[in-house]
Amino acid sequence: MALPERSTHRLEFVMGMPIIVDICDAAFDDSVLDDVFEWFRWVDSTFSTYRSDSAISRLNRGELPLEAAHPWIRRVLGRCEELRRETDGYFDIRAPYATPGGAPEAGRGGPDSIDPSGYVKGWAVAEAARMVRRAGARNYAVNAGGDIQLAGDPDGSGRWRVGIQNPLEPDGVAMTLALTDQAIATSAAYARGRHIVDPHGARTDGAGLLSVTIVGPGLASADAYATAVFAMGAQRGAEWCAQLAGGYDAVLIREDETVLSTPGIDALIAQPYG
Repeated sequence: MALPERSTHRLEFVMGMPIIVDICDAAFDDSVLDDVFEWFRWVDSTFSTYRSDSAISRLNRGELPLEAAHPWIRRVLGRCEELRRETDGYFDIRAPYATPGGAPEAGRGGPDSIDPSGYVKGWAVAEAARMVRRAGARNYAVNAGGDIQLAGDPDGSGRWRVGIQNPLEPDGVAMTLALTDQAIATSAAYARGRHIVDPHGARTDGAGLLSVTIVGPGLASADAYATAVFAMGAQRGAEWCAQLAGGYDAVLIREDETVLSTPGIDALIAQPYG
């Protein structure tokens, strides 16, 4: 859907991905976007495991005591621990990421290192969305690599239309959802390869899953849930998603190309134009 003429649009590459902010409100002061993208740069410089000077890298090397770290770092790590318990250990910031050869990714630490990336991206986007809302925006989308926090709508229709990519067709859409005041996050192998492992068994193949999409009120939790469910695999992931609460719903696309979804998704499926 094309954005209306009154919209504000900015794209920058930060945190190793395109980040897009679309604001569809008249007379919005877009100078706040300077602060928004400075926020993303701060998050990258603080949490990146690929930067040797980041606070997370320094924590992993034992150079920075946790008690001396920025309060937001302690808050993020605390929430990650809550998510580890909530997902039965399938979201675990100590779980290794895998390369196709099975070795730890470059820039990662040893077996005791932490990598909160599976939470930080969604958290950073959610905080950026709060920034634009405090600046007066009511209709906006903040999108980091396809994980999106939404509010209002772009054109008076009441909802944003968001497509879930077909994992087997780069230009295909498996399902289109109509969302407002919600977040959507997807975990899959098609963008970065087989990079998610089962913390309990070091599996790297998604165990029967092609992608997991979580929709809900907050992107930070949605992103972490999607990562955890992909690590669980098709059977356990479907069982876990069946008990989702708090406004969260899921779409699982399996390797046999069947699609599973929780009941709340039915009300979110976009109707065809016309």
